[in-house]
Amino acid sequence: MTTSKYSCLGPVRRYTIALSLGAAASLFSAVVGAQSGADIRDQYPQLADLFNAFDITQAKAFEEVAKINDDPATKAARDTLQMQLKMMAGKSMNEMMASGMAHDDGMGMGMSGPYQELEVQTRVALLEQMRVQYSNADAEAAYADNGAVNRHVSEVLKRGRNFEKGLFNIYIDASISDKRAAVATAVADYLGDDRHSVATVPKESTYLIEHDQANGFKTAFPLLSGFLWTQQWLQLAALEAVILESLDSQFSNGVDVALERFWNKVGSAGGMSMFPAPSELPMAPAIAPDLYSQSEEAAMIIDNLNILETVITDILAYPNVENRGELIDAAVAKFTSKDTEDTKQMDYLLFALRGGIYNQGGPAVGELMQSERNRSRSAMNMQHSMIMSTPQ
Repeated sequence: MTTSKYSCLGPVRRYTIALSLGAAASLFSAVVGAQSGADIRDQYPQLADLFNAFDITQAKAFEEVAKINDDPATKAARDTLQMQLKMMAGKSMNEMMASGMAHDDGMGMGMSGPYQELEVQTRVALLEQMRVQYSNADAEAAYADNGAVNRHVSEVLKRGRNFEKGLFNIYIDASISDKRAAVATAVADYLGDDRHSVATVPKESTYLIEHDQANGFKTAFPLLSGFLWTQQWLQLAALEAVILESLDSQFSNGVDVALERFWNKVGSAGGMSMFPAPSELPMAPAIAPDLYSQSEEAAMIIDNLNILETVITDILAYPNVENRGELIDAAVAKFTSKDTEDTKQMDYLLFALRGGIYNQGGPAVGELMQSERNRSRSAMNMQHSMIMSTPQ
């Protein structure tokens, strides 16, 4: 990796509109389209290709995880994993340390999961898909008719991805002088479709590591979780890079730095890399602090979307769950609810930073060569989630 010259950087009211949901969705697409996919493709063609490919690969990953988890050939591995998860869910950190069962989450990401060759084959296929150039229309249709999630869930995810791309376009558009006002407008437009938008306030911070299927994805599929979290890291890192560049010209070429680091983290087709993938879900305060400083609401939308996507994959990956559709619908309902603020802003910040910048993939353009934390988010909670990646 090229050594960077940069150093490490350190309730919204509910909107209603008198439009049908279909018209609201069309309005949002029009606003995002006005900010244009042309800008990002003209200025950062590789990034434009990757952003479209991320939609395709995530949708496909949902289906592949569900397929492996429903395969009769994986029943023995699922039963063993289910037993392990249940046994460890009730143990405290001290009990796991005493029994030698605790492992650092960062180490776990490099270990093989219970499905081994099936997971490797899936990652290879997803990486090949990610290297393909897709049109904006392909990305727009990525979640349609998905075999793992229903139409409502697909629409929530698609709308969220469009918001992220629109946000990026605001920051690279030199004609927009008041970025904060433009972001506020984008947030308002996004919230215009209440049913298909996530909240701009934090949900309960420990939900990610305490819901009934918590850690199901990175325990059952350590390679795939690292792969998808690396994509989420780049989306945040690229945003941080263009925001910094708009603030100070010394941060030019930050997107190139983020892209180089992204490919280093992706590594080989089988997942081998000298620069490990994130072992904790990347979140805005850690990876894109300047976005959070400029718009807490925009940052919260992205974090709520990323947490929701992880919860969905947890449910899809958790062994021997019969009511996956109901559980996913309940999770989506939780994150799209605008009625209450489930946690205080400071608790959200502490949770977002608790996993550590390094474990979340590292800074966008700064340098951080080792973890600044000695415990994961799960370990700090001391209960329920210090889970090995391979069943014994």
